[in-house]
This record gives sequence, structure tokens and C-alpha cells, in this order.
Amino acid sequence: MGLTAKSTGANILGNHFEVKRTKDNDFIIALGGNPNVGKSTVFNALTGLNQHTGNWPGKTVANAQGTHQYKGDDYILVDLPGTYSLMAHSTEEEIARDFLLFGGGDAVIIVCDATCLERNMNLVLQTTEIHSKVIVCINLMDEAKKKGIEIDFIGLEKQLGVPVIPVSARAGKGLDLLMEKVRGLIKGSITTEPKTVHYFTPLEEAIGFLESVLHTELDIPVNRRWLAIRLLEQESSSSLLSEIHEYLNYNLSKNELIAEAITDAENILEMSGVSIEQFRDEVTAGIIREAEKICKKNIISVYSVLTDRDRKIDRLLTSKITGIPVMLILLCGIFWLTITGSNYPSAIIAKGLFWAQEQLTHFFVWLGTPEWVHGVIVLGIYRVLAWVVSVMLPPMAIFFPLFTLLEDYGYLPRVAFNLDHQFRKCKACGKQALTMCMGFGCNAAGVVGCRIIDSPRERLIAIITNNFVPCNGRFPTLIAIISMFFVGTATGFIDRAISTIVLTGIIVLGVMLTFIISRFLSQTILKGEPSSFTLELPPYRTPQFGKVLVRSLFDRTLFVLGRAVTVAAPAGLIIWVMANVSIGNKSILAHSSGILNPFANLLGLDGVILLAFILGFPANEIVVPIMIMAYMSSGTIVELDSLKELKILLTDNGWTWVTAVSTMLFCLIHWPCSTTCLTIKKETGSQKWTAISIAIPTIIGIIVCFIFTTVVRVFGLV
Repeated sequence: MGLTAKSTGANILGNHFEVKRTKDNDFIIALGGNPNVGKSTVFNALTGLNQHTGNWPGKTVANAQGTHQYKGDDYILVDLPGTYSLMAHSTEEEIARDFLLFGGGDAVIIVCDATCLERNMNLVLQTTEIHSKVIVCINLMDEAKKKGIEIDFIGLEKQLGVPVIPVSARAGKGLDLLMEKVRGLIKGSITTEPKTVHYFTPLEEAIGFLESVLHTELDIPVNRRWLAIRLLEQESSSSLLSEIHEYLNYNLSKNELIAEAITDAENILEMSGVSIEQFRDEVTAGIIREAEKICKKNIISVYSVLTDRDRKIDRLLTSKITGIPVMLILLCGIFWLTITGSNYPSAIIAKGLFWAQEQLTHFFVWLGTPEWVHGVIVLGIYRVLAWVVSVMLPPMAIFFPLFTLLEDYGYLPRVAFNLDHQFRKCKACGKQALTMCMGFGCNAAGVVGCRIIDSPRERLIAIITNNFVPCNGRFPTLIAIISMFFVGTATGFIDRAISTIVLTGIIVLGVMLTFIISRFLSQTILKGEPSSFTLELPPYRTPQFGKVLVRSLFDRTLFVLGRAVTVAAPAGLIIWVMANVSIGNKSILAHSSGILNPFANLLGLDGVILLAFILGFPANEIVVPIMIMAYMSSGTIVELDSLKELKILLTDNGWTWVTAVSTMLFCLIHWPCSTTCLTIKKETGSQKWTAISIAIPTIIGIIVCFIFTTVVRVFGLV
């Protein structure tokens, strides 16, 4: 049962959204679906020019609202954020859940992709738990036909208990039938009996007990079974309780009978040996199993010539013999292109930005500002920002489009397929392979990508371990050390190729650590069994290069760069102050490195290196410049003309091959940058899990470096 919207046009959804009815025959329709299912195409086809966009009040997530007239009635369509789940683990999920619960929608349209229906069924089943008037719109039927996919819509409708309509939104086919079903659902000529997902006996006993109490005690328009499950999950219950209080003016947490019923239901689970974590996992797994069961009964795949071609390619890319080697070769290729291609634009950008620094210096001299003001703003904040931009932008502008091309071509699901067995042995989710790949570009992007993992336990494992895959920010440090100490400082093809191979080897070590720590977490603080999921291997498609460039540039490169710049600015101020404010005859920077030196020596490092990593917390790109500044006592971040000069500087300050290896190991494993930490806090909503995500790689990095250095010293290899 949904809330009835006020005809006065008042704010229905508090600080999230405003939907206004102007007359009695206005109806509100929520439009939901997974990302990239053609939801916006359906929305645009129905609303045409009668739409407006903005942000959800108080949120940075875009919204769109439009109107559609059908048989004398006006339908207000609200385009919900694309999401894979309604578990409220992200802002998008929270907005979608809250609108379905409190937004006064008369009906809900869930748009699905006909070419990967099973993946979409999770959201459909979660939506029918919340709202009774749901219509499933199966879009991209033209694509499904090309791929030889047939769907038994009548059988699917019987399974789900709600109307199912096939649509090709781009061609405008099926939209009239869709609106006819919407009209019938609202007018009452069509009724629904949404499918209920059932779980094994102890869970059903606990849910049923709490549900019966909620039926007796509550008089609010929220599905009691759904609410009982959310309250027992605990993970999102506090947020949900506050939303119920805000939107329905009912403080559920103060109802003593309900509080006692929750405790009693938890005792039922405990007596059956079911922990809250296992309850959450089983709820998620139950929905996934139901989705699999429904789709197996209602989808028939007819293999076409294209599918035969895809199978031939898959024999190479997913074979037990060739799958992993081909994956490593492709990884090497991407890194080689990134390393080679980023050198020249990075130098050009740096030259331009540091030329601008000179002009800023002239401007400050002309103004007659004190020297310290120039130092803080230009030599501190601006110079750090210039370094971050010149070092980060070119590699990301190359890596992200290459990564997106593989994604659009259909190769990334094959990566997940190749690594699924290893992740399942670690009792983690095979989808973690995809989020791990995203971490190569930026660990913050990898953490956001963990939303595709349905199980809360497995999502946390993926978030915590994502840092073991080095991002673009750590590549410059790794590449510079490899080039100076293990390859040579020449810049020929062979040297770059060797650098790429060594870098790939280091990354493989990071992947191995991901497996080991995932296994450790799944046996300790995140104990549980891996949830089942069906890994869909989509057909290979020719990527749309224009869209790939635009999407990778704006959605990934500039987004990540913007976050890095935001946190790098204050870091530039702090670094300049530490380098230029002295206590006695030494700067704060020198004092700090001296304090850290004894501990750093145990790890094969020195105080300057460890301090550089600490001060590089806002952005890994500034680690090497901070080392140079500290060794040269220059007071500002400087850039040497060549790697030969840098190697001389480092060796003069006591660097050996042991220092180089220890620094690379620590760079690979150490704590995540501030941008990633902020993203973890946002995605988990928990300071505890954010702290754990920082502590685990930090402790592992210290242990690995200590063991390596101790072994080398014991055997006299220094």
C-alpha cells in the first residue's frame, strides 16, 4: 500500500524530492531500474519535452521529472536513480527506497534489460516487496532478438504476479501497451499478487513472529514483512527508522512492544544458530536464488551466428589454459600504453602549469605581498595542485578509456569468470574481480563499484581489499623506482617493456594479497559462505568510441581528479609549513623524519620515505616530490630534470636495492589515500569499517616490509 499524495502540491518527500499534483486525475509513477537498461530512453520517449531535471534536494544525485498524457489522465513520471538494489547502501539506493516507501507513487515501472534479465530480477523482487502496484517493463527487445533471446512473458508474469510488458523504447514499440497496463493498475481493472521470497525455516519463524507484532502495533502504510526483514538485518534499520519518523511522523523506536518483539525474533535466530550476518547473507542469497529460478523457467536462448563467434573467442579468453595468460598480456598492454602515452602530455601539462606559477609569482611581487603569503599560496598550495594534475591527468585520461573499451566490448565479465573460482575459494564474490579492475584506475572508483555485489558481507570484503590493487596515483612512484634501480634510466622501447613486465609482476602480487586477505576476512571478522550468483557473459560488441571517451573523461577521469585536487590543496599548505617553519636549526619536516627514522629502518625505509607516504595521504602522486624536497631541504616541492639525477640524489641519501624494494612494497600495500577513505565512509556509512579499511593494509604493509628486510639482513644480502 502506498501513501496518497497531497493534492495541494506540498512537499511529499521531505528533503529528497517534491512532486506536485494539480488536479484529481494526476497520477504519480515511479520509474526505476538498474543502470544502463534504457530507463532514460523509456522516460524520454514517454515524457518528450515535458520534463525538467535537477538534483534531489540535499543530494548530489540528479533527478528528472516529466509528464505524459494518456486517455485524458496526466501521469507524472519520476525517474529514480539507477540502482542494483534497494538495501540503502548508497545515496542512490536510499533515494529510490524512500521514494517507493514515502513518495506517494500510484504505481511503479521497473525497466529491465531483455538481454540480461536475471541480473535485473533482483531489483524487481525487492521492489515488489515494498510496493504492490508494480509493472515490469522488459526493454531492449530488439537487441534480444538480434542475440537470439526469447522470453516467455506469460510465464514470467505468472511467476512474478505483476504485469510484464515487452518494449523497444528506442523504436517506440510497446509504450502504449505499457501505459494501458499502468492505467488499468491504477484504476483497479488489473490486480497484482506479487511473489513473496521465502527463506529457510528459522528465518521464516523469526520474520513471521515480528511481522505479526508489526501488524498489531503499526498503522502506517509500509509492508510489514518487508519492514520485519529490514529491522532484523539491523544494517539499515537505524536509517529506516529515522526516515519513518521524518516522513510518517511515527517514532517506531519508542514502541516497547516492537523493541521486545525484535529481541525475541533475534533470539529465535540465535537459538537456531543463525547470526545477524548470516541472516543478511541468506536474505540476499534468497532473492538471488529466486531470480535464478524465475529466469530459468522463462528464458529460452536460441544461439545465432554471432553467439557461435562469441563462443570461439571465449575458447581463447576464458579457457583454463589461455584465459589467465591472455588476461596478463592485455594487462601488460594497457600498462605499456599508459606508461608510454602519458609521458609526453604529462611533461607538456607540467610545463604549462609551472609557467603559470611563474606568472603568479610575478603577480604577487607586483602586489607587494609578504613572502610567506606567496610561499603558502603559490609554492605550497598551487605547486602541489600543479604536480597532482600533471601527474594524474594523462595516465587517467589514457587508462580509463582503455578500461571502458574493454568493459563495452564485453571482456570484463570474462575477467570475473576467470577469477571467480579463486574468489570463491576465498569465500568471496566473483564480482570482486570487476571492482578490483576498477581499482587500477582509482581505488575510490573501485570502492564505488562494489555496489554491484549484493551480499553486505562480500561487499565489505571487496571494499577493504580494493586498496591492494595499485591505482594510477601509485604508478609514478613504482615506475620511477623500477626504472632507476632494476631496468635502467634509458627511455627506449625495451626498457619500457621491461618496466611494464616488472610493474605487472608487482600488480600480480597485489592480486595475490587480495585473495589472501579476502580469505582471512571471510574466516574472521566477516565470516560466512560465498553467496551464489550467475555470472552472465554478454556477447561481444563493437564499442561506441565517442561515448567511451566522453563517459571515461567526465564520469571517471575528471570526477576522480576533482576529488584529488580538493584534498591536495590543504596538503600543499601543510607540507609548505612543515618545510619552512623551523624549530632550532631544523625544519618541522626534518624533525618529523628524524623521529620516524628508527621505526622506518626496521621496514627497510628511512624517516623521509615514511614521512612522504604520511604526507602523501591526500594524493599518492606527491610522495616522490616530498622525498625530493626533504632530501634537498628545498622548502618547496621540486622536480628534477631526469631519473638519473633522481637516482643520484637517492643513492647519496643511503638508498640501496633493498630500500627500493621496500619502498615499492610499502607503496603497493600501504593505507588508502584520503579520497578513497572518504569514499569508503560514504559507501559503508560506518567509521568502524573505514578505520578497518585503513588499518588492515597499513598493518600488512608494515609486516611484509619488516619480513623482507629482516630476511635480507639475516642472509647478508644487503
